[in-house]
Amino acid sequence: MVEQIKPQYFIAWIQKIAEIPKSAWDELAQTLKTPFLEWEWLNNIEISRSAIPSTGWQPNHLTIWRDKQLIGAAPLYIKSHSYGEFVFDYQWTNLSHRLGVPYYPKLLGMTPFTPAVGYRFLIAPKEDEAEITQLMITAIDHFCDHNRLSGCHFLFVDPDWRQLMENNGFSSWLHHSYIWSNKGFKSFDDYLAIFNANQRRNIKRERKAVTKAGLQMKTFIGEDIPHDLFPLIYKFYSSTCEKFDWGSQYLTSKFFERLYPYYRHRIVLVAAYTEDNNECPVGMSFCLRKKKNLYGRYWGCLEEYDCLHFEACYYQPIQWAIQEGISIFDPGAGGLHKQRRGFVATPNYSLHRFYDQKMSQILRLYIGEVNKMEQEKIDTINENLPFSQH
Repeated sequence: MVEQIKPQYFIAWIQKIAEIPKSAWDELAQTLKTPFLEWEWLNNIEISRSAIPSTGWQPNHLTIWRDKQLIGAAPLYIKSHSYGEFVFDYQWTNLSHRLGVPYYPKLLGMTPFTPAVGYRFLIAPKEDEAEITQLMITAIDHFCDHNRLSGCHFLFVDPDWRQLMENNGFSSWLHHSYIWSNKGFKSFDDYLAIFNANQRRNIKRERKAVTKAGLQMKTFIGEDIPHDLFPLIYKFYSSTCEKFDWGSQYLTSKFFERLYPYYRHRIVLVAAYTEDNNECPVGMSFCLRKKKNLYGRYWGCLEEYDCLHFEACYYQPIQWAIQEGISIFDPGAGGLHKQRRGFVATPNYSLHRFYDQKMSQILRLYIGEVNKMEQEKIDTINENLPFSQH
């Protein structure tokens, strides 16, 4: 569907990101801190059949063009469920059910299966951001009305972009992630020094447990990652999903296979080897790097070793991050065990608009109270961080 919306602008809804030239898309995305809005990552999710209509993720990407130049874009998906979003909206689905208002299908803006802050509209730097944003929101409203979509939701949004969207009528819902920040550390010992004495001993004990088990840790970066490790990423990822997260294996083996030829320049792998086998790891964590940001995504092990999860997913990446001058490390979704290892509960937001009048009114009336309770939760978590008082 293509229509002219102003003499100089054209809007197009794209069902496959492959229909958009990679160079045109990445001209808008490469400048961002997040790697998860780059063409290759999003295209791989679709090409690998991880996010497609049959899995409940129907791509419908919004693009704005001036002549043949892409000047605005937003990765968007029509959703028939809320799986793979990591923002748990069951209270809104329950409310919708009680009101007799359909909640699905809905329009969603996020990188599928990726709870990492950074989502925003992609707009060419020389364009009027406010003007293009209004055009895109109007197009989204018309699209949702035409297709009878219940609402539009943007998850894990860029904090600078949030205010612009609030000014355009979207409501912010507060959540939190666990984030490690580099406080100018020069070594892992500097990082340890922020903890109280008891937690320093715990971390040292956990690291010694891995050494005592005879495991050797190796970190591989970008072009230096051996090709034969990439099929193993899927194996470890599947193993973890089977053990702990029933129903959460969203990515296919093809997704990981395509990383080697097309996206390994962003990847950091931490692998654990036994003393008698230095070729096939028994455990591995999978991270991505862009600029000064590091993102932990997946992890798995074939044998259970005491504290290997902490070493592969937290301590080794932090040690590498300090060496490389990384500023922020987002280890991915998870619980309070990150708090014990120096990851601070950090606010993040989603943005919401319901098209049903009752749903919209209730959202606006109560979201402030919901956010206040979440902020109190964040404050309580951070008051109990095991940091030194000096």
